[in-house]
Amino acid sequence: MRKFLRWLNISDENIAKLSLEALKTTEQESKELRSIIPSFSDRALPLDAEPIVNFLDDIPEKLIPVIEYMSARGLYLEDYPFYWTPRTGFNNRLIIPFLYQEKIVGYTARSVGADKSKYLSEQQPGYVFNLDRQSQDRAFVIVCEGPFDAISIDGCAILGAEVTDSQDWLLKQLHREIVFVPDRDREGAKSVERVLEYGWSVSMPEWPPGVKDVNDAVVKLGRVAALWLIVQAKESYALKVRLRAMNWFKEIK
Repeated sequence: MRKFLRWLNISDENIAKLSLEALKTTEQESKELRSIIPSFSDRALPLDAEPIVNFLDDIPEKLIPVIEYMSARGLYLEDYPFYWTPRTGFNNRLIIPFLYQEKIVGYTARSVGADKSKYLSEQQPGYVFNLDRQSQDRAFVIVCEGPFDAISIDGCAILGAEVTDSQDWLLKQLHREIVFVPDRDREGAKSVERVLEYGWSVSMPEWPPGVKDVNDAVVKLGRVAALWLIVQAKESYALKVRLRAMNWFKEIK
């Protein structure tokens, strides 16, 4: 580039100034990238938490409602390494560890009773749930809001309705089309605009009446049918997504 600029009769002084500005720009871009790339440290699960399969030879009474809850949500022990602990305060909760590069970096514990707090969570910024299980032979990565949605179809979850730059960066390292399936509620409607800014595709399937999210659809239709509807409804053209969203969310009060 220096040679090219000299051929254009640009003075060495101006070339030096341009080089300095280029270095500043590169340094700034590098800082911005470092701020986006997340890092996750190890986290401990609640005390005495173990995989549920470890309790099956002699199932504790307190574990039975947790297993019944899993059944009601169409979840199976082979779907994910679900945990449980007999400790008071967590013995009525289904524990879902957050894994990253095969290490536990957090968790969420879902109450199966009438607790005011449905979820007790330890979550690090920028985390994407179920990223480790996205094999290289898949054409898409399907992204949902909640962990149960993701487990139902072996996709990923952003653990809420808001996606961050770090989550976008992590998902794009998979180098495949990202298909977001929002929950059918007010927060889901807001999240559609955000993911379009990142260039994601969006799927708003023709769910049956009463279906709010992916897990509801799997319980009602089965996994194969739910996945088929998601893939059939995916759209990458922003205008079409916005027009579809106007109709898909119109019944939300």
